Amino acid sequence: MNEVLKDLSTPALIKAVKGNLYGSFRFLKQSTKVEFAESNELVRWHAPIRHPWFNGVICTQPASPHETSIIQDTLAYFRSRKVSIITWWMETNLPADAWKQSLLTQGFKFDDNTPGMAMDLATLEPKQQLPAGLRIEQVTNLETLQDWIDTFVQAFELSDSWKAPMYENFVGLGLDLPMRHYLGYLDGEPVALSMLFLAAGVAGIYNVATVPAARKQGIGSALTLKPLYDAYELGYRVGILQSSEVGFGVYQKLRFQKVCNMGHYFWTEEKQS
Repeated sequence: MNEVLKDLSTPALIKAVKGNLYGSFRFLKQSTKVEFAESNELVRWHAPIRHPWFNGVICTQPASPHETSIIQDTLAYFRSRKVSIITWWMETNLPADAWKQSLLTQGFKFDDNTPGMAMDLATLEPKQQLPAGLRIEQVTNLETLQDWIDTFVQAFELSDSWKAPMYENFVGLGLDLPMRHYLGYLDGEPVALSMLFLAAGVAGIYNVATVPAARKQGIGSALTLKPLYDAYELGYRVGILQSSEVGFGVYQKLRFQKVCNMGHYFWTEEKQS
């Protein structure tokens, strides 16, 4: 287990929220389906999933005279793999505007609309109360992992073309810590999911979603809380997540508090002239 964060000051929580996310990016190198590279200036990953968080960069050094050529080479790499959208993050010790001018000149945009949130796990209720008919299980075998992916695709309302590359990616990452998957069954049918990732001394919650037919029953909240209870039993003190606009109010009710915005750059092929 990585060293547990006990400092609940805002600066420490901000660093942990970002550090956990960056740890999840770096963890992708465990999959044989992911192309992962690390240099003096950046970390780069390309997964078979056509989503910007599965294709991106973490910049690890301050601005340099070579940054423009590094950015151009990076874009050429992703273009050669027919990736049309990527994200570009700054390491936790770098300011958000590091490399800013060069990135903007090369067609990147800046986004800081995603809230980073954290909570003290000691504030969890003594026992989790589940909605009627809901059962939550940890994914422990490949058959259930496929069910998790099928539910992911349905809950996020994606096409079935996502299923094969997602399975290829996640099967290579393993089924236990630091990453765990959870699947929620309502009256025996899989309807919701979440994921726990342990890094930067905190418990990160990801991929919380419910299929359309089962929404507004508290199921998403239950799938958020289950991995937090497990993390607390493992000795973790802090839970973190990045919230969507829709989920923000729900997470506030679960005692998460906003500590930062997840500022990052993104590039899309379609917007290039």
